[in-house]
Amino acid sequence: MANTETQDEALSKAARMKKSRLMKMKGKMIARKREISMKKKASPEKIKKRAMKTARDILTKKILKDRSKSDLSISGKEGLEKKLNAKAAVIKKIAKKIIPQIKKAETERLAKMKEK
Repeated sequence: MANTETQDEALSKAARMKKSRLMKMKGKMIARKREISMKKKASPEKIKKRAMKTARDILTKKILKDRSKSDLSISGKEGLEKKLNAKAAVIKKIAKKIIPQIKKAETERLAKMKEK
């Protein structure tokens, strides 16, 4: 999976279909690995990655307003990704601000898990 496109890149229809086939094949294995990794504390890189994703989601909601991302056409999704790529600096700035919240959520998640 090292050679798949990152979320930051705009995907063409062919690339989306390829990714769909890949996920269909490896989905169960990825889900199992995720389940195992969720029992461990997240690394600083993982926390930074989560913060970046949350920041992208915040900007996506702001750009789409009341529409859902799943309602967009393929060309609409490509356009959205290009807009998000243009706002990379803003995404980094937002991510840096929300890292403490992500860390707090991570410690709460682990505490809840140990409770069970």
